[in-house]
Amino acid sequence: MRPEDAEDVSTLMNRAAAEARSEPVAYVLVVADGPDQGKKLTIDASKPVRSLAGQSAACELRLTDPHVSRRHAAFGVTARGLHLVDLRSTNGTFVNGVAVVEAYLEGGEVVRVGSTSIRVDVEAAPSSAQLAPTMRFGRMVGASEAMRRLYPLCERLAASNVPVVVEGETGTGKELLAEAIHEEGPRAQGPFVVFDCTAVAPNLLESALFGHERGAFTGAVAARKGVFEQADGGTLLVDEIGDLDVTLQAKLLRAIERSEVQRVGGEGFVRVDVRVIAATRRDLDREVQEGRFRDDLFYRLAVARIELPPLREREGDVALLARHFWRMLGGAAQPIPADVLSRFEDYDWPGNVRELHNAVARRLALGELEPAASSRKSEAPPPAGAGSNEIRVRVNLPFSLARQHAIDDFERIYIAHVLERHGGNVVRAAEASGIARRYFHIVKARHK
Repeated sequence: MRPEDAEDVSTLMNRAAAEARSEPVAYVLVVADGPDQGKKLTIDASKPVRSLAGQSAACELRLTDPHVSRRHAAFGVTARGLHLVDLRSTNGTFVNGVAVVEAYLEGGEVVRVGSTSIRVDVEAAPSSAQLAPTMRFGRMVGASEAMRRLYPLCERLAASNVPVVVEGETGTGKELLAEAIHEEGPRAQGPFVVFDCTAVAPNLLESALFGHERGAFTGAVAARKGVFEQADGGTLLVDEIGDLDVTLQAKLLRAIERSEVQRVGGEGFVRVDVRVIAATRRDLDREVQEGRFRDDLFYRLAVARIELPPLREREGDVALLARHFWRMLGGAAQPIPADVLSRFEDYDWPGNVRELHNAVARRLALGELEPAASSRKSEAPPPAGAGSNEIRVRVNLPFSLARQHAIDDFERIYIAHVLERHGGNVVRAAEASGIARRYFHIVKARHK
């Protein structure tokens, strides 16, 4: 490690340790008016997932008010305060009399749901809510409070065998986290299998999940194992589970509960020893509320939940990750330019960590960036520039097609270079790229 790298890490670790020693804050939800007057719920930084309020048994603040929805609203601690989200409730959520879809609360507000008023109080949190001074879990990197809140839970889950639901926006690293939980746990020597619910034709989903026997349907010329059998002794990641058809949700529930599967066209059952991790970009609480996701499957999977924060809520992590990717992708000979880092920090990153990784890789591959038209948040990302004539902008095509061609060119160049640096070893190349192996394989196959 270079001296400047060690200094960078040391500074971040010292900052994390200082924050961990600071007085933590807890928010107390007090039912001030309504059928459940006097009921309380305390939420602090030790809880890495949202707490629900509503009539459902899944809600930590369970209300009997008939005007409250089953899953009415969600509350979660963030660096900006207590984050309140209305879960598309029937009668809405109001903060100090104003209807909101989401809001950040500082304490002292009154939240009305149905005929119930909830006062938000603030108090000192117990010592268990302090954040550990660490900046990574497996290959997941981040020193922000939002990430450090997750690491202790991730370590405990890695050592266990319970199902886990990983939620978060596209590009936040859900698959990478699932892979890290697998690699840090007792099943590390077993297979890690990914099943993407959006990548398989609807008529083939059941066969892909559970396998099929020869002759089970047209084209089934031989028996085939499904992903449950392929993951036997290891971990199965069911990616984008929120997109799975409701009919198959029932069959998936039976397979998880009984630890056995029945192949399509088969008569017997096959026993499997599989840990299931589910990931989704969708808000499963809302999906259940609106009847698109089965309540019983949700309860079975959500023994533990991890909600990965978007990059825009990870204060300080943009610079940390940009430097991390810069060194990892071959830029160790010189530091990332200050103006590039400044633009990165002033951008909102709707594509999250994946978008930042690609921006750093693009900068290293293409040379100087063109000046950004604007560096304000939520506007266009820092442009790639024209430092290489290998990437052509096809201005005669519609914008969406021209952009896709440019992305294809970049992926082809990047994959070729990173594979060359690692002697053609896909595993090492994927790790160096900071992306999950499956995604690396997909990109590599696309440009053969």
